[in-house]
Amino acid sequence: MYAVSKGVANLNELEYVKGEILANIWHSTRIARVDPHSGQIFAWIDLSSIAAKEPHRQEEVLNGIAYDKSADRLFVTGKNWSKLFEIR
Repeated sequence: MYAVSKGVANLNELEYVKGEILANIWHSTRIARVDPHSGQIFAWIDLSSIAAKEPHRQEEVLNGIAYDKSADRLFVTGKNWSKLFEIR
């Protein structure tokens, strides 16, 4: 687990996936993986390579997470982005 003494600010988009919470951090290219029982972050997903592929203005940041449970697929996108990315 990651020690977070002050908590994590700017949680923007939450998605419950396979027993964990994925939480996008506003104005960040990271998604926190959160244990729903303890509230502790146990890992980060770095999406900087995806954000670099999509040209966008300052406020058009990564902010969308969607999980397709029936096909076990995870998608991310950003505000006003032209693409939806499937990640594994």
